[in-house]
Amino acid sequence: MTRTILSFGILAGLIVAVPMFLLIANAEPGSAATSHVTGYLIMLLALSLVFLGVKRLRDRELGGAIRFVPALLAGLGISAVAGVIYVIGWEITLAATDFAFIDTYSTAAVEAARAKGATAAEVEALIVQMQGFREQYMNPLVRLPMTFIEIFPVGCLVSVITAALLRNSRFLPATSARQPAA
Repeated sequence: MTRTILSFGILAGLIVAVPMFLLIANAEPGSAATSHVTGYLIMLLALSLVFLGVKRLRDRELGGAIRFVPALLAGLGISAVAGVIYVIGWEITLAATDFAFIDTYSTAAVEAARAKGATAAEVEALIVQMQGFREQYMNPLVRLPMTFIEIFPVGCLVSVITAALLRNSRFLPATSARQPAA
């Protein structure tokens, strides 16, 4: 079980971390590559491995049946490992881009407020808020859990859905290898 959790968790973490690195490192500010939607779609794609990992656990290691709680715990384990790999990947991305993300993010937030017609006082307040956020974000004790919390709730949701579906042994049952005809 531990091997399945680690294998699928590491793979899911890499599937989300590598594209995020490539997108952030090569993106122009405000492009679709830096959007939240793109990021969460990549996370959801990567976390589909929660389903595959729990199904593999059910079909190959547990004889085709798994209860809700063990399936949920396996899914959460895969999600947690993926989250740790994602955090490591994000730290590598930040280091490789000289922490440019926070400045790009702050600038984009201010420009978005201006585009929506914010008053000069509102824009100034946002600039002060973003400067405070930048200071907090530079602290790894704030940044690391914040980064983990970006992906783990998505993994929790996928784990609950996976456990609910796969607890029924008739849902996508394991297929046995057919014996060749004599």
